[in-house]
Amino acid sequence: MPQGISIREFARREGVSDTLVRKALKLNRLKAFDDKTIDPALVGTAWRESNAKGANPSANGSQSVRSSQPVRTETPFVPRDGESLPDAASRFVDSGIGMVSYAEALEKKENYLALLRQLEYEQKAGSLVDLDTATAILFEEFRAQRDAWLNWPTRVGPLVAADLGVEADRVVEALTAHVHKQIAQLGEPEANFSEREG
Repeated sequence: MPQGISIREFARREGVSDTLVRKALKLNRLKAFDDKTIDPALVGTAWRESNAKGANPSANGSQSVRSSQPVRTETPFVPRDGESLPDAASRFVDSGIGMVSYAEALEKKENYLALLRQLEYEQKAGSLVDLDTATAILFEEFRAQRDAWLNWPTRVGPLVAADLGVEADRVVEALTAHVHKQIAQLGEPEANFSEREG
C-alpha cells in the first residue's frame, strides 16, 4: 500500500484550506486510505475542477482551474459611435484612470465605503444637509432680506421726513432709488458650496 499524507499536508501542497479537502473527501471527490491519509499522487489532479463544476453548473471544464493562462474579462469601456478600437483604447489610457494593484483597489474601495458610512451617519445625526435643501433655504433667506430692504423706504421714509421737516414722498422716493441701486449691485444670490474656507 502506498504511503499517504495527512489532510493538512495535502491541502498545503494544493494551496487550499484543509476544510475544502475534508469537504471533497465527504463528497467522494477524493479517496482516503483506511488510515485517513491521502495519496500524494492526487495532488494537482482534477478533484478541484469537480468542486468548481459542482459550485457552478455552467462550467464546461474547458479551462483547468490550475491553468497558468490568464482569464480574459470583457471591459465595460465601449468605443463611441464611429470611434475605432485603438482610438477608444487611447482615450481610455488618456482618461486618467490609473491601473492599480488589487490590494490598492481594495484599500481604495474600503476607504470610500468608510467615507460613505461617515456621510450617512452625519446625515442621520443632522449635521449634514442635502445640497438642494440648503440651496433652497439660502434662496428663501436672501429673498426675505431683499423684500425687507425693498419695503424699508416706505416704512422709514415718513419718519426721516418728519425728523427733517421735509416732504415724506420725496424722502421715500429718494430712499427707494438708492435701495434699488444697492440691490442691483449685489446681484442675484448664489450659493457656492464647492469652495470651503480654511
